[in-house]
Amino acid sequence: MKRRDIPVVILAGGFGTRLREETEFRPKPMVNIGGRPILWHIMKFYASFGFYKFILCLGYKGEIIKEYFLNYHFKDIDICIKTKDGAISEYYAHDEDWEIILANTGIDCLTGSRVARVAQYISSNCFFLTYGDGLSDININALLDFHINHKKLVTLTGVKPPSRFGYLNIQNDQVLSFAEKEPFYDEWINGGFFVVNKEFIYKYLSPDGKCTLEQTPLAQVAQDNQLMAYKHHGFWQCMDTLREQQHLEKLWETTAPWKLWEEPTKFVPAFVEANQSQSTL
Repeated sequence: MKRRDIPVVILAGGFGTRLREETEFRPKPMVNIGGRPILWHIMKFYASFGFYKFILCLGYKGEIIKEYFLNYHFKDIDICIKTKDGAISEYYAHDEDWEIILANTGIDCLTGSRVARVAQYISSNCFFLTYGDGLSDININALLDFHINHKKLVTLTGVKPPSRFGYLNIQNDQVLSFAEKEPFYDEWINGGFFVVNKEFIYKYLSPDGKCTLEQTPLAQVAQDNQLMAYKHHGFWQCMDTLREQQHLEKLWETTAPWKLWEEPTKFVPAFVEANQSQSTL
């Protein structure tokens, strides 16, 4: 199987209770960063490495995600309609060539069970797995190479947690400097961005709705010496709170580290160009 056929499974069904300001009306993966859902940013990020197949594990307000992609082709594009024959031409077309499975995995289903419930759609020996609320500049191809080379069942990405608070350098009651707190050197957390062998699903997960990926399954696979960590020293940010959403918004407006793609260029349909060339205006 070619690399581009490896699917990306995205957990997009949780309630997002800590971001209630936004998630009362829509699922957290649909909260916008720069006018686009964070889910779109995650998918664009994977696609920039050549991975175009996505399996979205839907739950809470999943119909909003379905509606977004059902109407995706005509979102944000200019179109020209010829009323005589109904011909439609597009001034702008999306450059995404994505294949998306929108899987309803249940409202109250926990993360491990969501993954188990989409096993039928995974035809490759391994797959990517990530959360629908985190962004990074991790090298996805290097992550996959790491997983293939160590031959274990699961790879997770270890990241340094960003600090919420700055620190003060104080001497004799005088603040000499103020800076963002650096994480402890040996402090690592699960940043998501997994690569998982399909065998893991059948050995460690249950589709019963009560299986939490981050608890017994990962603990057990670690105990069985089948869990590896790919250490990522670069950018990583989850979006659990309104403050973090606003932080990602500011990054998008300046230099978003996860934006590895170029915006597509607009084009003008041939018959519109012809009509414009004959215009005297």
